[in-house]
Formats: sequence, structure tokens, C-alpha cells
Amino acid sequence: MVPMLDLKKQMEDIREEVLSEVAAVIESGQYILGKKVSQFEQKAAEYIGAKHAIGVASGTDALHLSLKALGIGPGDEVITTPFTFFSTVEAIVYLNATPVLADIEPGTFNIDPAKIEEKITPRTKALIPVHIFGCPAAMDGILEIAGKYNLKVVEDCAQSFGATLGGRKTGSLGDAGCFSFYPSKNLGAYGDGGLVCVDSDSLATEIRLLRNHGSSGGYMHSAVGFNSRLDELQAAILLVKLKKVDSYNEARRRKAALYNKLLCGDGQSGIICPPLGETGSFTFTHVFHQYTIRHPRRDAVREKLRAEQVSSMIYYPVPMHLQPALKFMGHKEGDFPAAEAACREVVSLPIYPELEDAAIERICSAIKSV
Repeated sequence: MVPMLDLKKQMEDIREEVLSEVAAVIESGQYILGKKVSQFEQKAAEYIGAKHAIGVASGTDALHLSLKALGIGPGDEVITTPFTFFSTVEAIVYLNATPVLADIEPGTFNIDPAKIEEKITPRTKALIPVHIFGCPAAMDGILEIAGKYNLKVVEDCAQSFGATLGGRKTGSLGDAGCFSFYPSKNLGAYGDGGLVCVDSDSLATEIRLLRNHGSSGGYMHSAVGFNSRLDELQAAILLVKLKKVDSYNEARRRKAALYNKLLCGDGQSGIICPPLGETGSFTFTHVFHQYTIRHPRRDAVREKLRAEQVSSMIYYPVPMHLQPALKFMGHKEGDFPAAEAACREVVSLPIYPELEDAAIERICSAIKSV
């Protein structure tokens, strides 16, 4: 069976260093907000190109705390994409703010800047672009709109650690960049974890307070906060993997290029492959958290792959506006046609740094036979 992801293979390469770092944390007796967290925050900030990086308990918390620290609350509207993981919208709802959706670009699956402006009202306070599957959103257009209407921008970088746009890392472009270290991510922990990157000193101070019960220490609480701290053990593991994330991402890009060559090289397959790094004048570095194609006979493709003992996944089968939990938004089928078409046609194929080229050739052969 070809799995979607094989974390055991990755562990083989870093086993001794990871176990040594974990042992060092255990020996230190310091498990919460210790030296490893501080070291990781510093290294991550340098890598992303942000002044501050704040470790939190998850990518969802990164979004939630960022929005709260930026003053988003009841009655405020936050515009985001209907084609994303549920937590993007969930973080808005946590604050009793109102999620507002703008449709996506069919080629990148990211929010379409041309669709954002028509959704802006006097109550709009922020935008959340999602760099879906590791492909940077069109931030130039998004930031231009944000500047025009004085809106905050919170980047959802859960799937895009290491991706770049115009030479800058995702997570360094908006008011806050939010990352997830869920184990399957390009930079993944061995449990949950998240990070917020910001340049503002005051915003960083507020997020540090919020992640630790609203306290900066001494049992004095200046705000009602949350229990959302990156574990010391996870920070130690992430420090090991951070040194290798560029090589991991480069390997993913090589795998994606081979997929594109085999699936779309002749232009006759009916398959739509993801962009590798340039769309017109829009130059970027995709990190392929997922390798996702479109095919009008998606379900037939999956059946063939299943018969060939190859895993595949659908991210995402139901767009946000049709989720049962979000019925209160009042949407219906047909409201966001590009997102709905993507949900009907997308299929993600196995991709990870250790995936063998022979497996990719086998997968592509099976798909083209459909």
C-alpha cells in the first residue's frame, strides 16, 4: 500500500537526535515555557522573517488568539475562503464575530482577491487568506485591499511553512501569521502545536498574555486568557526538524514536478495539475503540503487507485458554507461555484519527502488509465 504520508520513514533519519533532545527535556525537569520553547520561537522568527514568534497549543489557537489580540469581537465581520479546513472559520465564530466568505481562484484554490472587495461592509475588520495546500495566496492584491479599507490581515499558514511569495515567507506578510505543527504538516510535531508570527511588539505582548491565562507571571492576570502553550517537548522536536524543513520542502517540490510531468505533460489527460511556482507574473514557492489535482471523474480515479493499493484523500468534500454547523450563515448550494466545483473534483495524492519516484510513476499510470 502506498500511504498518503509515512512519518516513520522521516523518523528513521532523525531518530537519535530527537530521542537525545527529548531526554534532555525530561532531565531538565522544565516542561512548560522553558528554554526549548524560547529557542524555537527565536529560530522560527528568524526563519519566517518576523520580529516575534509565539508558540501556542495548536494552529486553531494561533488563529483564535491572533484575532482576539487584534480586537476582533461580536458584530465584526471577517472575510475568508469557503475552501479550507473548518478551524479557519471556527476561530472567527469563537469570538462571536461573523464569518463572511469570498470565492476561490480555480487554479490555486486560494481566495480570489477580485471577490473580496464586493464582500466588504462597514463592519468588516479583518481578512484571513489561507495558503491552501502550501500554495501562497495572492497577497499583493489582498494587502492592497486591506490597506484601502484599513483591515487587519491574519494569514492562515497552517499548510505553508517555508512557502515564499516574492522572496518573503508566508507568515511575514500580514499583521499575523498563524502556523500549525500537527504531525502531518511539512514541519510537524509529535503532537499538537502552533505558532503566531508578528512584527508588532504590542501584539506579541498581548498574544503572550492570552496564551498563558492572561498572565505575564506572579499570579497577576491583566486579562482573561487561555491555556494555550506550546509544550517544551514539542519545541525540542521542532528544533530538530526545523533544520531539515527546507530539504523536506525541496523534496516535496521535486515529487510534485514529477507528478506534473507524468500527469499533465502531454496536455491530453483531462487532469488539472497544481502550479509549481509561477502563474503569470505571480511568482511563488509552493511547498506541497498536499499534492492536489482536479479531475471531472474524481471518484473513478479514487476507485482505480484503491484497486492499485494507493491511498488518496479528498480535501475538502464539503465547503464551509454548506457545513451543518454553519447553517446560521444562511448560504445555499450555488453561492460559491468555484469552491463547490473544487469540492467535487479535487483529489490529493501521496506526497512526502521519502516517497519513491517508482511509486509516483505507478500512481500516475493508474490515474491515466481512467
